[in-house]
Amino acid sequence: MIRRAVYPGTFDPVTNGHLDMLHRGLSLFDEIVIGVADSPRKAPLFSLEERILLLKKTIPYPEPKVSVLGFSHLLVHFVRETGARCILRGVRAVADFDYELRMALINQNLDRDIETVFLMPSENYMFITSTAIREIAELGGDLSHFVPLPVEDALRQKYSRRQ
Repeated sequence: MIRRAVYPGTFDPVTNGHLDMLHRGLSLFDEIVIGVADSPRKAPLFSLEERILLLKKTIPYPEPKVSVLGFSHLLVHFVRETGARCILRGVRAVADFDYELRMALINQNLDRDIETVFLMPSENYMFITSTAIREIAELGGDLSHFVPLPVEDALRQKYSRRQ
């Protein structure tokens, strides 16, 4: 039996912290489906299509080990559609855990057969957030330690068009 998990997120943009979580998740699961949430309420910098493309450019694993799909409906429905029974989430700090625990409980109430697994990122990535990355990029800071090169290039292009 294949152990498959869904790693959901907005990934706006994908960071080295996200890739670290993916790598760590693959030590527990045979396959991971990265679910890229279409979150218009968050007003993402990158479109859903751009975020999916950036993930595909930066993932060092072949399909079906890792696949990338967009979704715009309830996470538990997306998880079911993929054939997974587990949601993989990273928690960097107590604030993350508080939010993620509430979301896990909501998801469990919506579908009791789906479990959530929490992983802590490697220490090097505990502080990285997509929000911070966007701010650093907007102000012209060095992104090389935080994001893969294709993402750094995409951020530079995005912010050069805005100025």
